[in-house]
Amino acid sequence: MAACKCRLCGAELTHTFVDLGMSPLCESYVPADRLDESETFYPLHVRQCPSCLLVQLPAYVRGEDIFSDYAYFSSYSDSWVAHARRYAHAMIDELRLGPGSLVTEVASNDGYLLQHFLARGVPVLGVEPAGNVAEAARSKGVPTVVEFLGRETGKAIAARYGQADLVAANNVFAHVPDIVDFAEGLECLVKPGGLVTLEFPHLLQLIAQTQYDTIYHEHYSYLSLLTAARALQAGGLMVVDVDELTTHGGSLRVHARPEEEAGEPSTAVKALLDREEAAGLHTLHGHAGFASEVLRVKSDLLRFLIEAAGHGRTVAAYGAPGKGNTLLNHCGIRSDLVSYTVDRSPVKQGKYLPGTHIPIYGPEKLAETEPDYVLVLPWNLREEISTQLDYVRSWGARLVFPIPSLDIV
Repeated sequence: MAACKCRLCGAELTHTFVDLGMSPLCESYVPADRLDESETFYPLHVRQCPSCLLVQLPAYVRGEDIFSDYAYFSSYSDSWVAHARRYAHAMIDELRLGPGSLVTEVASNDGYLLQHFLARGVPVLGVEPAGNVAEAARSKGVPTVVEFLGRETGKAIAARYGQADLVAANNVFAHVPDIVDFAEGLECLVKPGGLVTLEFPHLLQLIAQTQYDTIYHEHYSYLSLLTAARALQAGGLMVVDVDELTTHGGSLRVHARPEEEAGEPSTAVKALLDREEAAGLHTLHGHAGFASEVLRVKSDLLRFLIEAAGHGRTVAAYGAPGKGNTLLNHCGIRSDLVSYTVDRSPVKQGKYLPGTHIPIYGPEKLAETEPDYVLVLPWNLREEISTQLDYVRSWGARLVFPIPSLDIV
């Protein structure tokens, strides 16, 4: 195993958390005219630091090569937009935000969140590294700076636009190769006495529910409350509160403030740290056994698909999320077992999934072909997608959820 260093504390990474083999970048959808060209596959070999315990994927690919032009648009998930609306309204009320305030979001995507603050008359600023996605935000009236956040860009943005009363960072903390520099950037953006909130998938849930498909090259770190707090503290921010969320299969929203004004953390912080410790997340040994659970998920899904094919049953998929590409590539699934997938995003339609080359169509393809089974790749949106796909029951189709355990409904 090649030597590499922990991105948080610098210790040598000598311990494997799970090795998923080789996989292409999960958002690198393939146009039809490039199907006969080669694709680059990178290791999905996740390590754990024996010193600070951060679970992490070495930066096999630079963030600039992944996020400068990106295929993920947040607004295509109705439940995620609704989640963002509830957060915005709660923060406006709790922090008493108004026309004299500023809310800055890092990795603001297509304006899915900041639009709700704007609608209530609160000034906003988006910071988004993908120029194509930033354009979608600007079309909604959300002012957006195209930048990767770090200490220096954070200082420059704050100097130009002012420090924010609230800085939000949703599903980005795990996506940054230099997690300390990013935390320092957040500290630069927030006012003294202001609040930073970050949402990210919780490692506790990833392990408990075998959510290994959330491991891909865009996710550099897999965070517990303990390791997230350590990373934020390295950037001058102290965790003061935490909420447990159902989004993305189980996430945390941590609330942090600049170190000088942070005060004592809430009882929720201590209670969750105690639960993590009880689950073994505060020791290296406590993370063992995940690889065998991954093999169980893979075996069950492959057995189902092979048996379905053997009985002449047709299987299509729903969705083209990054996590689905990890699952399909790790299992070696191709179009002989899953004939196609559908996705609501026009950006993905007409292209092919990376590595597997399974074609992507619009959702209407399901009614046209009436498959026997629909494999739901964004299983984390189970309730939303089950409602959207209720019509497939009219021809007797069944939905298949692969994680945390194979479930055919």
